Amino acid sequence: MTTATAPPPGPRAGLRLGARLAEASWLPSALAVVGLLVLWEVAALTFLSGSKAFPPVTDVVGNVVDDHELYVRNLESTLRAVWIGWLYGNLLATAFGVVAVAVPHAERPALHLAVAISALPIIALGPIFQVSLQGDAPRAALAALAVFLTTMIGTIVGLRACDRTSLDMVRAFGGGTVTCLRKVRLRAALPDYFAALRISAPAAMLGGIIGEFIGGSDNGIGVALIAARAQADPARVWGLALVATLVAGAGYALIALVGRLLSPWAPRGLDGPR
Repeated sequence: MTTATAPPPGPRAGLRLGARLAEASWLPSALAVVGLLVLWEVAALTFLSGSKAFPPVTDVVGNVVDDHELYVRNLESTLRAVWIGWLYGNLLATAFGVVAVAVPHAERPALHLAVAISALPIIALGPIFQVSLQGDAPRAALAALAVFLTTMIGTIVGLRACDRTSLDMVRAFGGGTVTCLRKVRLRAALPDYFAALRISAPAAMLGGIIGEFIGGSDNGIGVALIAARAQADPARVWGLALVATLVAGAGYALIALVGRLLSPWAPRGLDGPR
């Protein structure tokens, strides 16, 4: 009695694996990051070995591992303020975007107001917030300002990117503006809305760190960066920058995952067909 054995993987299996790897939109970015880190390490150990401004990646990672308590403590302080600013800034921007679409005459004034708010220099607003607000509020306010315009425009573009035929059908059955918004526009807005939220995550992180640079906080990534610069510690400066970048990228990826789950019909790539 003979037993059946599975046939060896043929060229079709290799083609399927290649297709799956090609569909992984994160793979080119991951390879580019790894290549950049390798190039950085090689350059720091060869022709940039005499420069104190560019320590090897291994030294930067070693500094993060050895002083992980310092990194965790300052990162928690920054995220505590950034998270609040990101949340309230996006909620306010979403409300402005919905009103701008629901009330056509309000769209132009709302956009002008959003542009004016975003054009205000952070360097000037930071001291004002520090004088008028307390605790983490100044950093949170700057983080909220950093995300406001992006999310508002993403909300407006998304709500307007719906099928006109569906809108006409809802109106033909007696539906009004609220019904069109609830039945058609909200679902159509999810891809563009989550694209704006993805961009807002690194922007909020940057706004919070700039607020710490201006002052008014005892700890945080920005405060630690100032201290590391004063101590002429390039490994810690790069380590703090690397940690902030990784956290901002993690926020971007998490929001992208949630958007993928809530809008599976949306194109996977930035250049995919709509």
